[in-house]
Amino acid sequence: MTTDETVEKILRTYAAITVVGASAASHKPAHYVPAHMQDHGWRIVPVNPRGGTILGEPVFASLADVPEPGLVDVFRPSEQTPDVARQAVAAGATALWLQLGIASAEARRIAEDAGLLYVEDRCLIVEQRRTGLTAPRAA
Repeated sequence: MTTDETVEKILRTYAAITVVGASAASHKPAHYVPAHMQDHGWRIVPVNPRGGTILGEPVFASLADVPEPGLVDVFRPSEQTPDVARQAVAAGATALWLQLGIASAEARRIAEDAGLLYVEDRCLIVEQRRTGLTAPRAA
């Protein structure tokens, strides 16, 4: 499957996006990218050890605390992504997406070895606009 095919499959399949590194600061990509996706119908599940509320949603302290992480979107430095990939696998995620500028051969190996759909160095906003897709209806 090509990266474009994987992107489209993810956008058509997941009604919720678990955002690791979600931010309450509106000027940061880790805030405005999930906000854009929320505006197009996706439910956002923020993960940040600081807790609180982001985009009107309660924040989970860690991936392990998220009941069904599904699609995990990562806003963390590339060197931290192998650990995030391990956590995503352990939490039962089925897809891992590293945002634009974030890539890791080790994270890719961990995710793909566990059967997760995997995308790196791509922005959800760019891909949502390119495909014109909106969130699938929750089952």
